[in-house]
Amino acid sequence: MTTAEDRTVPYDPEVLRARALETLLAARARTTGLTGCVDEDDLTAQHSPLMSPLVWDLAHIGNQEEQWLLRAVGGRDAIRPDIDPLYDAFEHPRAARPSLPLLSPAEARAYVAEVRGRALDVLEASPLRGTGLLDGGFAFGMIAQHEQQHDETMLITHQLRRGPAALTAPEPPPAPGDAALLPPEVLVPGGPFVMGTDTEPWALDNERPAHRRNVPAFFLDTLPVTNAAYARFLEDGGYDDPRWWTEAGWEHVRRHGLYAPRFWSRAGGQWLRDRFGVTEPVPPEEPVLHVCWYEADAYARWAGRRLPTEAEWEKAARHDPATGRSRRYPWGDADPGPQHANLGQRHLRPAPAGAYPEGASPLGVRQLMGDVWEWTASDFLPHPGFRAFPYREYSEVFFGGDYKVLRGGSFAVDGVACRGTFRNWDHPVRRQIFSGFRTARDASPRADGGEVTA
Repeated sequence: MTTAEDRTVPYDPEVLRARALETLLAARARTTGLTGCVDEDDLTAQHSPLMSPLVWDLAHIGNQEEQWLLRAVGGRDAIRPDIDPLYDAFEHPRAARPSLPLLSPAEARAYVAEVRGRALDVLEASPLRGTGLLDGGFAFGMIAQHEQQHDETMLITHQLRRGPAALTAPEPPPAPGDAALLPPEVLVPGGPFVMGTDTEPWALDNERPAHRRNVPAFFLDTLPVTNAAYARFLEDGGYDDPRWWTEAGWEHVRRHGLYAPRFWSRAGGQWLRDRFGVTEPVPPEEPVLHVCWYEADAYARWAGRRLPTEAEWEKAARHDPATGRSRRYPWGDADPGPQHANLGQRHLRPAPAGAYPEGASPLGVRQLMGDVWEWTASDFLPHPGFRAFPYREYSEVFFGGDYKVLRGGSFAVDGVACRGTFRNWDHPVRRQIFSGFRTARDASPRADGGEVTA
């Protein structure tokens, strides 16, 4: 087994320049769609104290692009240094942002357009070689990912927004897959694997460095937990039984009166959900969505299982037992395509469990990428040898026991911000995010040193 990834990444400047241009333009098209489908009142309103006004996200996207691409990489004069404090995510909590003297929608649109025009000039002139921000075109990849991450944040705001539907799915989800024919779980063999990366040019600091991690054998759900499976937990009184909850989780459930995933309601003997302004029956075959870590953990306990650790999740998603190497994605090293995963806001919902057989891992685990962010059992901690880059506030200030790790990406994530090494994190109470989960269990060792497989 290699001690680092053995994939060669194309660092050809013109290949990276074309990729950077494509990803920046794709991100901006999505931003324009998310902010152009509602009126100015909706853009400036705060639809939830958990989220910023959409117009704040829009100008923040431009401000980050100005700071990193124009000033840091291009050495250009600042366009609007006066607004830096307004759009500093660490200076103003989300609940307070509507009271700030924010740019109006028209001003924000003009600002981000001016920044983008100059940023493309910087991209055209950049050698995309060197160290730090220039290495592998990192700064341009970082900004494309940042914009797509805020696009996902704005999509969450759309989910929380009241009023008529403003978004439409570009295409319907695929037909239900062959979930009933698949084994319920897969054995992931024990042993070491390479976790993290040293070779992805646009990988963020918390994904680095690549390092060996030993993971004992375990069983992992072949598919994410579905709405139908989660409904059985509800029907069995799962939210009323403290046996399944951690102490903090039970206190949270009682205090907030939780009884089902967020956006679910009961009417006429069936479960309904609100999805982007539409009320519809909960589709039983889709992965469950909008559950917090406490809910995921409680379901796993009720089912006699547990949440996988982050290392287990990544091994299941990346490790190829036949070669001993870690892939970029479950299906291999190719960038995500529409045949691999439900990404990029394409369906505005998770695909049915069992979809995307071409995206399966070498062991046959499905839908590890896309559909829903998957909660893991792990706290958000640095990899051994972590170094903050290019600023501490991206990852380092969040390390510790206050945040749980989510992996895999949801239907709201773009491929540029989704890798087998990509790490997301949030508070265990968060439910507005596009979060679901799958469960795991230990594999019992045999006396002869093998693993029990059933």
